Amino acid sequence: VNPVLRVKGIPQGESEREYLTIEELKALFETECEPNVLKRASIFCALTGLRWSDMIKLTWKEVQHSEQDGYFIRFTQQKTKAVETLPIPDQAFEQLGERGNLDDKVFRGLKYSAYTNVQLARWIMSARITKKITFHCFRHTYAVLQLQFGTEIYTVKSMLGHQHIKTTEVYGKIVNKLKVDASKRIVL
Repeated sequence: VNPVLRVKGIPQGESEREYLTIEELKALFETECEPNVLKRASIFCALTGLRWSDMIKLTWKEVQHSEQDGYFIRFTQQKTKAVETLPIPDQAFEQLGERGNLDDKVFRGLKYSAYTNVQLARWIMSARITKKITFHCFRHTYAVLQLQFGTEIYTVKSMLGHQHIKTTEVYGKIVNKLKVDASKRIVL
């Protein structure tokens, strides 16, 4: 008998998710960044909640438009392999730049590297933001801001492509404004 099979694993605690406030996101939007493709991709992800892995492989054929629904992307998630249709606001579409050929990557020239991380950190510091922001924090920013602005948690779950609501509920713990608002609802 293998005694290791009787050993229970150590439960993982909740990780802290860093995110930007709307004021910090606006400051980044107003701050220059080199390379510009890094800024465009970051702002795009903060406005759509897209993961780095899905953003980096995004092609122009996945960026679509309909008269009724506006702009959206139709893509297969890298992580879950699920096919998603994600509406994107006009401001996010503007971050895509000049349209290329259907098979061209939207954010050409952007690669995950130590150099890219240094450029991201420089841009964050230039905007006078002192938080330790990684690229994935733009996805966290999207989730937190959606909840802060009143988007229902099941809609946020769907927009992020989460399979389970528990994954999305982590962001609900961050959103203090909703707790404060809820605390003021019962008045005698």
